[in-house]
Amino acid sequence: MDKTIRRSRAEGSVTAPSSKSYAQRAVAAALLCEGTSTLTNMILCDDTRAALQVAADLGAEVEAGTDGTTYTVRGGLRPHAQAIHIGESGLAARLFTPIAALCGERITITGRGSILRRPLAMMEKPLRTLGAKVTSEGGYLPIRIEGPLHGGAVSVDGSLSSQFITGLLMALPGLAADSELVLTGPLASRPYVDLTLAVLRRCGVHIGQTDCGFTIPGGQRFRTVPLDPEPDWSAAAFWLAVRTLGCAVAVTGLRRDSLQGDRAAAALCRCLPEEVDLTDIPDLLPPLALLAALRPGTETRFTGAARLRDKESDRLASVSAALTALGGRVRQEPEGLTVWGVERLSGGEADSCGDHRIAMLCACAAPFCTGPVVLRNAGCTAKSYPGFWADYHRLGGQFEVL
Repeated sequence: MDKTIRRSRAEGSVTAPSSKSYAQRAVAAALLCEGTSTLTNMILCDDTRAALQVAADLGAEVEAGTDGTTYTVRGGLRPHAQAIHIGESGLAARLFTPIAALCGERITITGRGSILRRPLAMMEKPLRTLGAKVTSEGGYLPIRIEGPLHGGAVSVDGSLSSQFITGLLMALPGLAADSELVLTGPLASRPYVDLTLAVLRRCGVHIGQTDCGFTIPGGQRFRTVPLDPEPDWSAAAFWLAVRTLGCAVAVTGLRRDSLQGDRAAAALCRCLPEEVDLTDIPDLLPPLALLAALRPGTETRFTGAARLRDKESDRLASVSAALTALGGRVRQEPEGLTVWGVERLSGGEADSCGDHRIAMLCACAAPFCTGPVVLRNAGCTAKSYPGFWADYHRLGGQFEVL
């Protein structure tokens, strides 16, 4: 689906959608519980819908409530499918693969779209060390895994994927033996691991932390508790950037005490420094790059973002291409971007590259362009924010489907 977006002044109030990162962790925890969990505020983006289907395929009984945002999940690993489909979700691939290994059956994890091009080889050696049989297509999906896992010590490069560490932290407490995760590189996206630990604590699971990783006592059971995904700071960051650029937009529902690293968007949108380290907040690059592109006479350097090359798109390349197509001045660096601010963007034709955050970037750039924005592949916002275009229209945005 392509859209032409006309210049219009955004104003009004929008409620931040629920965090898909939290929601998928909540689904995994509910799957690992032996009783019935209630999940509320489950805004069904594509990734959350995929997580619920994976849980059902692995044995959970999932039932939707009448309000469309509440789900009950009766947990238990009783797989009734030899293949599980994680959609296009990188988190689901890395989260549910270790959990699938708990089943003791051969299970194939597959997906669609960009996830088939995203490297997953970092999971194979650690899972083999823990006792699983693992094969893949050269480090890419589909992955075939067969447990059981036996616990013990395992080394993981923390700089490659916090999502896989999340999967291990979820899976290993249920083993009979104790386990230890030894991080061999600096832990990137630490706030996402903190979010995982918070969900585990909520479910009564204890994880110890050491100077070099985590200790996981075995024999633990997940406690059945209500889980309520909090609003998503990474989605809200686009509206915060639009507000900073002069539009009267209010964002409601956000929690200042959130464990999400992207809560840094509030401070960064108020005062964007000349250099921004994205090591712990990679998802903020698109809205912050838009903000930097419209600060005339400034130069902003974004660093620590090499992992963004393996998202739904090569996000360093796609942010650069989108802003350049709309009249911005951007240069790609090996691990980031340099953005020079201009007075006004020109508009033009840009491609989301199937990346939800690039589509939102282009839409939020439109109010500050002298001409219309033609956005290719605009529908991919459903991956994380299914109500994005409705909210955009509610705030006064004008667009038409081509």
